[in-house]
Amino acid sequence: MTDTDGPATGSADCFDLAVRAYLRRHPLATVVALGEGLGTGFWRLDNGSLEWLTVELPEAAAMRRILMPDGPRRRTIACPAAGTDWPSAVRAPEHGVVVVARGLLMFLPPPGVRALLAVCAERFPGGALVFDTVPRRCAGRAGPRGGAATERDAPPLLWGMDAADRPKLASAHPNIVAVREVPPPDRGPLAGRLARWRGRVPLLRSAAPAVTEIRFGRPGSAPADPERAAGRRSR
Repeated sequence: MTDTDGPATGSADCFDLAVRAYLRRHPLATVVALGEGLGTGFWRLDNGSLEWLTVELPEAAAMRRILMPDGPRRRTIACPAAGTDWPSAVRAPEHGVVVVARGLLMFLPPPGVRALLAVCAERFPGGALVFDTVPRRCAGRAGPRGGAATERDAPPLLWGMDAADRPKLASAHPNIVAVREVPPPDRGPLAGRLARWRGRVPLLRSAAPAVTEIRFGRPGSAPADPERAAGRRSR
């Protein structure tokens, strides 16, 4: 899935905002892009020292290697994004890991979503996972696709999450120490007021796609930001 194709769920700016914030704290971290396709996140976010790992299915991985050959700090591996093998490809997890899953989790069944969260929490203490979601009422519908594909061709959306469901994500693994919604970038006073107003209206809040960040630690460890403890929504 590219930066422009696929479900219009969440803003690419929200993802970049969350990843840049993590890289400021962990400049040598590995960014794992699940199902990235021909995405160009590396060139937008490269701080000169990060490692970038793209996880794609074999056919998509082969195409990416042809069009975007691997470099010293950028690799592509052929592996199911929802599988359990790709975490072993992270070379230096002790330097930090931020996993990015854009336009992916809504196509996984709920048990698959929880399994992915648990794998990341288990393997990457101190890391983070950033992903987007569609509202729960969208589950079961056909997901949008780029190009000329019709809705009949599109795979169904299998998982959705409303704002009220976000705190429940912490139950996927004891290492989940913080869950928060990633706010959209500040685009001026009017945009900020509109975003805050939308957040106070339950119907609008539950109907809007959202970007969520989960942080991982050890059981009982305090989150890096007390205001973003598991189950609390950042303001």
